[in-house]
Amino acid sequence: MSSSALSNLMLAIHEKKTTSLDLYRPLRNYITFTYSEREAQLLEDDLETLNQLRSDLERVPDPSPSARRDLLISYYKSLCLVETRFPISAEKHHVNALSFLWHDAFKQKQKATQQNIHLEKSAVLFNLAASYSQIGLGHDRTTVDGRRQASHAFIGAAGAFGYLRDNESSKAAVGQSSVTVDVSVECVGMLERLMLAQAQECVFENSIAKGSTPGVSAKISRQVGIYYEEALAALTAPPLKDHFEKGWISHVQLKAALFYSEACYRYGMELHEKEEIAEEIARLRSGSSRLAEAKKSSRGAPAQLIEAMNKLEASINCNLDRAVKENDRVYLMRVPSPASLSPLPTFSMVKPMNMTDILDASKEKMFAILVPDSSAKALSRYTEMLDDVIRTQAERLQQASELTRVRLKEMDLPDSILAVDGHSTLPVDLREDVEAVQICGGPASLEAELQQLRDLKRVNQELLVQTEELLQKEATEDGQFRSQFGTRWTRPQSSTLTKNLQDRLNRFAANLKQAGESDVKIERSVRENSALMSILDRRPIESAVPTLAKPIMSLDATEDAIVGTLKQSLRQLENLGAQRAGLEDMLKEMKRKDDILPKLMTITGSYEDMFRKEISKYDHICEDISQNIEVQEQLLRQIQAQNEEFSTVFNLEDYKASREKCYKQIEAAISKYREIKENVNEGLKFYVTLQDAITNVKQQCSDFVMTRSIQCREMMEDVQRQMSGLSFQDHRTSGPYPSVHQPTATSPPPPQETHNPSHPHPQAPYYRPPEQMSRPGYSIPPYGPPPPYHAPHGQQPHGQAPQPYPPQAPQQQQPYQSWQQGSYYDPQGQQPRPPYTAQNPYLHPPQPQPPHQGGGYYRQ
Repeated sequence: MSSSALSNLMLAIHEKKTTSLDLYRPLRNYITFTYSEREAQLLEDDLETLNQLRSDLERVPDPSPSARRDLLISYYKSLCLVETRFPISAEKHHVNALSFLWHDAFKQKQKATQQNIHLEKSAVLFNLAASYSQIGLGHDRTTVDGRRQASHAFIGAAGAFGYLRDNESSKAAVGQSSVTVDVSVECVGMLERLMLAQAQECVFENSIAKGSTPGVSAKISRQVGIYYEEALAALTAPPLKDHFEKGWISHVQLKAALFYSEACYRYGMELHEKEEIAEEIARLRSGSSRLAEAKKSSRGAPAQLIEAMNKLEASINCNLDRAVKENDRVYLMRVPSPASLSPLPTFSMVKPMNMTDILDASKEKMFAILVPDSSAKALSRYTEMLDDVIRTQAERLQQASELTRVRLKEMDLPDSILAVDGHSTLPVDLREDVEAVQICGGPASLEAELQQLRDLKRVNQELLVQTEELLQKEATEDGQFRSQFGTRWTRPQSSTLTKNLQDRLNRFAANLKQAGESDVKIERSVRENSALMSILDRRPIESAVPTLAKPIMSLDATEDAIVGTLKQSLRQLENLGAQRAGLEDMLKEMKRKDDILPKLMTITGSYEDMFRKEISKYDHICEDISQNIEVQEQLLRQIQAQNEEFSTVFNLEDYKASREKCYKQIEAAISKYREIKENVNEGLKFYVTLQDAITNVKQQCSDFVMTRSIQCREMMEDVQRQMSGLSFQDHRTSGPYPSVHQPTATSPPPPQETHNPSHPHPQAPYYRPPEQMSRPGYSIPPYGPPPPYHAPHGQQPHGQAPQPYPPQAPQQQQPYQSWQQGSYYDPQGQQPRPPYTAQNPYLHPPQPQPPHQGGGYYRQ
């Protein structure tokens, strides 16, 4: 039988018809009454969308069955959302202004009207199945791909009819006097079988086109016949017996007979190849008689179907004649009666499409803000149940992991087994301490830091010597002039002016000496403890830990086997731990994604049933956790026994003692290194701070020497004028310093004293004003602060040439002002606190030292 003979002999279902219905106004009124006008305004778009879907459904079916299918799916999802939020019935406080009217698809005069949303949902599902059947009928079933697509569409139709039977048919009929037969459980069940038969028929035609073996084709064909036989049984029984036209019954009856006979024909071909001629004859006779009987009731059947039956009957009779002749001449087998034959084998290639996901409305956003109180309470209840499950399982997992950690630590595993392979380990805290020491350079870096101490000490000593030499040189020059000019040299002696600076330098020298003694102690400590601290330079540090050696003498040489089995058990335990971590993550991830509120908003049954179903999603994880813990307990007992044998063979107690000794040595080395490192760091900070202090004092001394040099030159000018016999009056009226001592109309006033951070001394005029003269008739320069710049030696400010010798100065002279006002002047021996913590005696008055800190910076 060719596939083209049956290409158009399939059925499609027509949709049910309805009347126009306005959903917008009744639903909006309910929202306003039950919730508020605000919610009604917020849901305007959803209401209009729902109403538009219903209007589209009422129109003439779309030219595209696929578009019609998508419309029906969208409308059905919307109805699921409406059902949980809008109670539609005749009761007072329900949506009682809606009545759904639908006509029977097979007898248009019959109709049903109900205030029941399940009638609407049943009709929509029926029409969805009809659209699938029309899609299947519309494909080109003369090609392999067309038949494959048609089969998929018929499977969708069967799925929609099955979903209607299981979810809506009974609800539409319960307590209702008005209902149509087409949405009854019996009718949609029959239509499901019919659609499966047509889907399997497409698969059979493809198997013939692809050249499948007669045995496979026979199994597929027999399943087609069975589906048609099941549909025929429903059609010939109440309430469908008188509901469908005779053409429907005749079509299904002939298809059932046709595919039974086709299976007999194909199966007979396989039997002939196996030379089972007797059974072949019986199968062919059975198929032929079934065709002959069906043809008796074929009145009004399509001509193509009758032609297909005639062709198949001719083929069966041809093979039957050949088989009978061969049996009579060659095989001489006894032919069994058809009643004694076993049922033909079957092979179902199709099943109804699962419509649950396709029709799932839980992800739809329509009417999302309307959450009935019952749904909110149900969600809270489910969340509590789920949290309890997650908490219980998480605690079990944590307890199992903690038990493993404690038991392994008691058995000193896996440290002892790793020591056998030379991979000794350190406690985590101790290893981190060693890593911190090695990051800092370790004991090997101490010599370089000691050299830094030496270098900084040398720099400080050199700065101190240079500063002292500055003061000594100035004092020597002052003494020479004082010896040369005698009483004419009236300025104060250097020793009276530099006493405070000299005291500070002496304190610097004393503390520098004391710091040097601390350096010696540090170097001695490094030398004495170098052997102890050398262990910290081992990389990796684990190489310093002793390893667990095999026994020197062994009687049975089972050490390797003992170690191997223990390692294998530890690996299994590690895998169980990793599995527990994965199970815990899986639990948390499932809980994070577990949002059942949309399902709660679409469910119409019992919440408890739904809760049990949703919680059961976690059952397989809970079972895995229980199994993991049970296996771990068995494995720990096994590891304990293996470890006892391992400890005995490898003398583990002696190894533990030597390992603990090594740990204590490392701890002692770390402690000594930290002590020395702290002292070195304190010393480096001390020398750096001291260098800043000495540099500051050196700058002050340099400023002092510069100021004294300027004063020296001015005094030499005065002394020279005295020795030349100039009168005091002439000196006053025509002296060489009119611009300073005698301000004129064109001379600017003396500059104001300001503070300049770049100079440690204040900016002030060189001399006192004339009204501050100490003696009448002679101008004595009052050794004021230095100029606002530092003139090099051998040069005079303002371009004046140096005078050979100064004149005699008065005996009574006020102290030099600028050194009392400069930043280096410290009459009370007080200086700002240096930027380091340790108090050094040369920058501060002596203070009591902490018990751990001696003079300088060394910590005992």
